[in-house]
Amino acid sequence: MNKLNLPGPKAKALIERDDRIVSRSYPRDYPFVMGHGKGTEVWDVDGNRFLDFAAGIAVVSTGHANSAVVKAIQDQAEHFIHISSDFYHEGWIRLSEKLGEIAPWAGPSRIFACNSGTEAVEASIKLARFHTKATQFVGFLGGFHGRTIGAVTFTASKAMYKNGFTPLMNGVVHVPFPNPYRPLLERRPGMGHGETVVAYIEEEIIARLIPPEDFAGILIEPIQGEGGYVVPPDDFFPALKALCDKYGIVLIADEVQSGMGRTGKWWAIENFGIEPDMITSAKGLASGMPLGALISKADMMSWPRGSHGNTYGGNPIACAASLATIDQIENGYLENTRVTGAYAKEGLLDLQKKHKSIGDVRGFGFMLGIEFVKDRESKIPAIELRDDVVHFAFERGLLLLGCGKSVIRITPPLSTSKQEVDEALAILDESIRLAEEKHKIS
Repeated sequence: MNKLNLPGPKAKALIERDDRIVSRSYPRDYPFVMGHGKGTEVWDVDGNRFLDFAAGIAVVSTGHANSAVVKAIQDQAEHFIHISSDFYHEGWIRLSEKLGEIAPWAGPSRIFACNSGTEAVEASIKLARFHTKATQFVGFLGGFHGRTIGAVTFTASKAMYKNGFTPLMNGVVHVPFPNPYRPLLERRPGMGHGETVVAYIEEEIIARLIPPEDFAGILIEPIQGEGGYVVPPDDFFPALKALCDKYGIVLIADEVQSGMGRTGKWWAIENFGIEPDMITSAKGLASGMPLGALISKADMMSWPRGSHGNTYGGNPIACAASLATIDQIENGYLENTRVTGAYAKEGLLDLQKKHKSIGDVRGFGFMLGIEFVKDRESKIPAIELRDDVVHFAFERGLLLLGCGKSVIRITPPLSTSKQEVDEALAILDESIRLAEEKHKIS
């Protein structure tokens, strides 16, 4: 398998220019400089070809330069680019109607449009407080919800996200997320790991810290993203929903990374058989155009005119891109994600049989995680090995992103073919072999 000579001269020159002017807060991991892309394939500025199994952090849902999305953007740009949220336009209304149609509950919905996932999360915090007239929340260890002050208060995947930015928003208590591979709480007799976490919330948080009448909401990713692509056990969400119903707590599902078909269903929460009260969406919502949305049950979005808004909400070009994206997902890519995602997972499970450093393979559709360990008995995270796998794969033409302590996420465009999966698995296989040799795992 050929090793690419990276970075090439054009990429190197651009990286040097970037280093002189762009904020160094961005977490660049390896020197990929985008030139152009089509579908799951991308080329850097020096003409090197890669398979993109990161998809811009699960954003490019319909593939790079999807022709239907490109045309929708071009057509809208010829009419008008911006009008502001003080006025109306049909594309915004059509998109809101469509999001209401695919929302994961039976009744009517209302939609607040914004520009990003973190802005959607901020809107959900404000709406939950406004609707309940309460102030307190529960978040989860390992969760990622954004980096603005309210959202980063809930974020608990890396301490560095808060370092130097305190004090943050008050009123948030964190509890363990039920991780079947690495449970933090000892399972209670007669309960699963998920039910144990819910019992902890009721018996320790509600009983000792937050009276139920002060509880505004619970904010949770149905599948944790940045925290390690952690899939909760089946007993968790039914118990959590029952708790919320018992005490009148708003359940907010953060679907920024897991939604828009990424798990083979419109929303990841649909894999667990319950209805939340609100969902946040962004990333794959518009195939790369900046767009976010808070989708709520209609009776909950009761705030008055002028109480919350933005300048760019319902941006015409972003709405056009989103409508085209949803159409593409609905008419082929959702099914492809179910079928080809299952095929990819089987391939990863085959790699687990071959490579002792793979401790766990998990996920649905094209939201898959591979957790690397030093050995399967101790489950000590193999952080350096994981990093080497990512870098070896890059050098051989595969773009990947890590998450958690020692996890690689598999998040290609929803349009990805089995042939492209096979090519990626071959590169991943070779990259793991090289990393295991380096770290003397056999």
